[in-house]
Amino acid sequence: MIVLAGALLGITLGVLTARRRKGTSTDVLHYGAVYGIAFALLGLIATLVIDAAAV
Repeated sequence: MIVLAGALLGITLGVLTARRRKGTSTDVLHYGAVYGIAFALLGLIATLVIDAAAV
C-alpha cells in the first residue's frame, strides 16, 4: 500500500511541478513518470524497513 500511495503522490507532485514550470504535455508526462517511479521506490524502501523492523 505504501508503494502505491507513494507512486500516486509522486505522479501528482510531478504533474504539478511541470505545470508550474509551464512545461509542454510531454514535460508533464515525463515529470509525472519520473516522480512516480522515485516515490514508489521510496515507498518500497520504507515498506522493507518497516517489515524488517517487525521481525
